[in-house]
Amino acid sequence: MFEYKGVKISWLGHDCFKIKNNKTIYIDPFNIKDEEKADLIFVTHEHYDHCSLKDIKKISTSKTIVVAPESCKTQLSGMKTKFIKPGDKIVVDEIEVEAVPAYNINKFRAPGEVFHPKEEEKVGYIINFSGVKIYHAGDTDLIQEMKNIQVDIALLPVSGTYVMTAEEAAEATKIIKAEIAIPMHYGSIVGSEKDAEKFKKLAACKVEILKKE
Repeated sequence: MFEYKGVKISWLGHDCFKIKNNKTIYIDPFNIKDEEKADLIFVTHEHYDHCSLKDIKKISTSKTIVVAPESCKTQLSGMKTKFIKPGDKIVVDEIEVEAVPAYNINKFRAPGEVFHPKEEEKVGYIINFSGVKIYHAGDTDLIQEMKNIQVDIALLPVSGTYVMTAEEAAEATKIIKAEIAIPMHYGSIVGSEKDAEKFKKLAACKVEILKKE
């Protein structure tokens, strides 16, 4: 667990974080243990390792709000939801949230066919939580929209294959204005701690590698 200005950030593996202060937030819960209940859950896109209904239900109550792109609508049927697309800015449960683009430019499932196409409007999030701005990049490559991001903490994928490599994520830290970066998207489906260590060595800002909780 890492604490920044009273906001506690725990990495629960893969792309999942628990962020806690006066409220409890989760992003992309996947293969998590029984955790404390969520006030808010953010989902970046519809893939099974990000929009996992089984895990969302583990941490939900009748009051929990799930924020997600429209592509998750079917999976989240029956949940209390707010749907969002890149560029949207909303206030949910008194927390300011901006959805930003997340897409591939050079990670292909077949020739000319990327894993996360821009037109599918998958998202990352900038969450202003108790005055601390946190960027969760979602599944993305190093994209031009990152130059507009100015935050305290950036949660960045580093494993390659479907997302940025460690080298590309380090390049992203030169573009994103962030005080601290935390690597993610390794140790579960693809990538290992070596990717996180390589990212830390190359990054242009301070890096905190969190132990999985």
